[in-house]
Amino acid sequence: MLYISGARLVADKQVRIALTKMYGIGPKKAIQVCYRLGISGNIKIKELTKYQIDQMEQMIGQDHVVHWELKRGERADIERFISISCYRGIRHQDGLPLRGQRTHTNARTCRKQIRK
Repeated sequence: MLYISGARLVADKQVRIALTKMYGIGPKKAIQVCYRLGISGNIKIKELTKYQIDQMEQMIGQDHVVHWELKRGERADIERFISISCYRGIRHQDGLPLRGQRTHTNARTCRKQIRK
């Protein structure tokens, strides 16, 4: 097991696939990280050297917002919407869909939580 920015990467997976398990890094960003480091995306995590792992950790920490930082930013945005009482903030507060979805017959799960 390898931990980068608080995310656990499985040693038996390919680098480009293992990186996508980090919150905030998708397939495209994973390939970009491999390319910028000069690492083949097809080698396994366990085959990386300590130097390559350190470089990867440093690059991800500098260039990409991942894991808890990204989640904290999303939560701050939602709290800002709630504090200014805009439409999206009110819908977040009430636990209803935000983007114009129908709630008369759908959105059953979120409406159940309101009734409790």
